Amino acid sequence: MSLVDAKTVVEFWLEELTPEDWYRQDDALDARIRDRFFESWTQARPLRRAWAGTPKGALGFLILTDQMSRNMMRGEGRAFSTDGLARAVAKSAIGRGFDLRIEGPGRQFFYLPLEHSESLQDQERAVRLIGMRMDAPETLLHARAHRNIIRRFGRFPFRNAALGRTSSGAERAFLDGGAYGAEVRALQEA
Repeated sequence: MSLVDAKTVVEFWLEELTPEDWYRQDDALDARIRDRFFESWTQARPLRRAWAGTPKGALGFLILTDQMSRNMMRGEGRAFSTDGLARAVAKSAIGRGFDLRIEGPGRQFFYLPLEHSESLQDQERAVRLIGMRMDAPETLLHARAHRNIIRRFGRFPFRNAALGRTSSGAERAFLDGGAYGAEVRALQEA
């Protein structure tokens, strides 16, 4: 393994993978990402300075720290350990207009760190930005589902086991009742 650059991360994520790959659980893909990008992920703090100053660099950093971390450490608390870094870079990049310089589906990765936040304020901002800056009804649907879960519980119950948190009765009922998928279906039917 060796360190990669932001361009390699972006090309892998946006060109080698398909949008279906981004959001499905696939052990072989998770292993491939871990083998190729884990060492760079471990250097996220120093890489932030080198990558976050340009639109494509920031995009690569966000993919590495907010998306690939979930693949590389699926089911582990560490999968969320760089979320704070990703959120800080996303907020700075959005403030500098970097998101608007990335066209197509890649733009959503500037907003996903906010959508992955357990802060309702971040959730509201993600929904607003996706609604205003993207023509992506499916992406907006998922942002609304995330926001609704945070409104209801103040956190994502499906992370509880990985983070060593105890689920409340309401959270257990949510998890047993279809969890995130049920929330998405409810929004589609509304």
